Amino acid sequence: MERSRHRIIFLLAIISGLALVALARSSLNDYFLSLINFIGIYAILSISLNITNGFTGLFSLGHPGFMAIGGYITAILTFPVARKSMFLELPQWVAGIELPFLPALLVGGLCAAIIAVMIGLPVLRLRGHYLAVATMGFIIIVRVLITNWESITRGPLGLNGLAALTNLWWVYPWVVITFYVGWKIKFSSFGRSMLSIREDEMAAACLGVNLFRTRVTALAIGAFFAGIAGGLWAHLVTAITPSAFSLMLAFNIVVMVVVGGSGSVTGSLVAAVIFSVITEFFRPIEEGYGLYGLGEISMAVILIMILILKPGGLFGSREPGFLTVRDVYKLAENPQTTRKEKLR
Repeated sequence: MERSRHRIIFLLAIISGLALVALARSSLNDYFLSLINFIGIYAILSISLNITNGFTGLFSLGHPGFMAIGGYITAILTFPVARKSMFLELPQWVAGIELPFLPALLVGGLCAAIIAVMIGLPVLRLRGHYLAVATMGFIIIVRVLITNWESITRGPLGLNGLAALTNLWWVYPWVVITFYVGWKIKFSSFGRSMLSIREDEMAAACLGVNLFRTRVTALAIGAFFAGIAGGLWAHLVTAITPSAFSLMLAFNIVVMVVVGGSGSVTGSLVAAVIFSVITEFFRPIEEGYGLYGLGEISMAVILIMILILKPGGLFGSREPGFLTVRDVYKLAENPQTTRKEKLR
């Protein structure tokens, strides 16, 4: 009964979202459409990072690196063949093809996931702030490689003149897919394994959970959607440079996860909307009065207030329907038992 109710609510939300997308496309100007697109991309990033960090308790800051990998690969694959002569060392089989947007996005996301598995094998043996420093190093390595591999990436100049392929009809479905994947993972046996690692590693290991494999899988899933977000971002601004994927971007995404609630898919979505709107609200003030960085300072202040007043974030680990992590474990014991009976 509970599962059927969630499916109906989710389906109604998707239909309502499609109607809102059609309304926005027909009534809003380019500025507001771009803002909504950026909100959607940040939602993909925050939800996917929550899968990695919030579900398993990791402290990875590597999302901008995966985003850069997916963005550059998508951009190169969608580049017109006639213009690929600028890439001096591009393999011939890549130089001779021009993929449609969807296959290019998927390839970019898969490449980011593969890289995540490769770096996860050594890095995920670390814990806490050691893992955070290691993933920060990954961002720096990716940026240095992109900056110096000029024959492929054009170095600091980046890739300009990309086709403006990203719009709400692309961003909205990927937000829905990311949200749905995060939701299904959380309320599955694999998701319960991830949450058990976050709560108590030793107890999870004693129950037969493969800690290392679960962490690597969580990192790869998050990296895939970060790569998708990178491809969408590149074709929204029609340019991509290594300077865009900074540690500040990693901080912003982590703030969204923490404020929304570590382990809450809905919280990540709401936090992405809140912080995107706040950042855009302060932009005219920053430019008009020269108070650059005011938006970031405001985000930091909000983060501090949330940590003091509500350490678990706005949603904690809750989702619509007020199912907490503990409730998930209870319902998993006997799916036929109603939620009301289980919570007595």
